[in-house]
Amino acid sequence: MIQLLEAFAWLADPTRWSGPDSIPVRLLEHLWYTLLGVGIAALIAVPVGLVVGHTHRGRGLTVALSGAARALPTLGLVTLFGLWFGIGLTAPVLAFVILAIPSLLAGAYSACEAVDARTVDAARAQGMTEWQILTRVEIPLGLPLLISGIRLASVQVVATVMLASYIGNGGLGRYIFLGLNLSDYPQMLAGSILVVALALVIDLALRLVERVAAPRGAARG
Repeated sequence: MIQLLEAFAWLADPTRWSGPDSIPVRLLEHLWYTLLGVGIAALIAVPVGLVVGHTHRGRGLTVALSGAARALPTLGLVTLFGLWFGIGLTAPVLAFVILAIPSLLAGAYSACEAVDARTVDAARAQGMTEWQILTRVEIPLGLPLLISGIRLASVQVVATVMLASYIGNGGLGRYIFLGLNLSDYPQMLAGSILVVALALVIDLALRLVERVAAPRGAARG
């Protein structure tokens, strides 16, 4: 309890909120690393997931690869890529991309699969092309599930981005690893509180987006 109070006292110190090592600077770095990892993963996983969900081909292989990616230890990946690529953003971002891909894939193909087959058949009967069915029917109706995948990936990555500091990068993890090295447990706990708070804020924000994106009939149901 005392250490928790000391952690909040550390956070309340005005000197922590200005300067190059301030909380706002580390927070922006943390958000940037998260955006970079999830953004790159989305460019890879969302198109693949949409194609799999629309065509119903390759789902078994996609699920198997996603499960294998989930089983990979992120710290091990960061360490391995760090040895290959050295100090910098490349190593952690690659690890975050691998971490984010399974949730994004699942959200994308689930978005298409959740649409009633009768609705898709009706669209085909009206002469829509497969591309039009995907973009005008399946994606709009399945958008909440797609956003749910983005939300899960974002929360997973934002909670793991602290590992970027393990190989010399910034972010809120700097406080955790510096506190660990100096046995400054209030600082380490304060860094952990900031990461948890940021993950909760992102989760809540994307949940709200998810609800807004739901079709009106689905939202009422």
